[in-house]
Amino acid sequence: MQGKVVVVTGGTSGIGQVAAVKLAAMGARIVLVARDRARGEATLSKLRAANQSARHAAHYANLASIAETKGVAEKIAAAEPRIDVLINNAGAMFASRQVSADRLELTFATNHMAYWLMTHGLRRNLVASAPARIVSTASDAHKGNALDFADLQSAKSYSAFRAYGRSKLANILFTRALAKRCAGTGVTANCLHPGFVATRFGDRSGGLLSLVIRAAKLAAISPEKGAETIVYLASSPEVATGSGGYYYECKLAAPSGEAQDDEAAERLWAETKRLAGVT
Repeated sequence: MQGKVVVVTGGTSGIGQVAAVKLAAMGARIVLVARDRARGEATLSKLRAANQSARHAAHYANLASIAETKGVAEKIAAAEPRIDVLINNAGAMFASRQVSADRLELTFATNHMAYWLMTHGLRRNLVASAPARIVSTASDAHKGNALDFADLQSAKSYSAFRAYGRSKLANILFTRALAKRCAGTGVTANCLHPGFVATRFGDRSGGLLSLVIRAAKLAAISPEKGAETIVYLASSPEVATGSGGYYYECKLAAPSGEAQDDEAAERLWAETKRLAGVT
């Protein structure tokens, strides 16, 4: 990772921050995409302590916004002609249904649309820097879920866990479709289940959901353990050419049947592209 440039979303806390600091300590230069400036500056301090010679950077945007995500991707693409790794890690869960400024359900907007938009905005740089990697944080929470293309925005009925599980299913389907599009370019795309990790995730979900998540975290693994597979997919020679995979504990794992549905992956890609306003 010496001298490589790694763009990380959701890198100011939890497994994203741990992975960013570990990769910095391995020699990488980290470019953060964050929403909170205080946490962004605090993370930059940790990155500088891990690798003082690299000019780590932070860009700020609300990744639930299509315009802001497109804008920050454009800024990074202009500032960083070389990008060796993109880590899509930002995510959230919401107790009640909320919508973004684009009228998209907030879980879908944050957990799926942001991955697609960041990747689209930086893809040309990644291809120009090949060999390069795209790593996306999914979850075993996808299991037991299927996408409802007639109600992707959960307008008919809403459940926090169902919306989150479907967004993680979307991450895996996105990775499968992306891997096909990156074939032959030298860019790989993989995703992972980090395990159930004790981080600040879900603390601000609201209502009873926050209390349930906090209680469940008593049995959760550490952020250090949860970040291992992110670091592995971003850096290990063992996965230098593998693409389209779903990993858990640094090993290939089998996602659900719904997550292996290439027809659904292509349909989701087309619908996401339409929502993003990308021709």
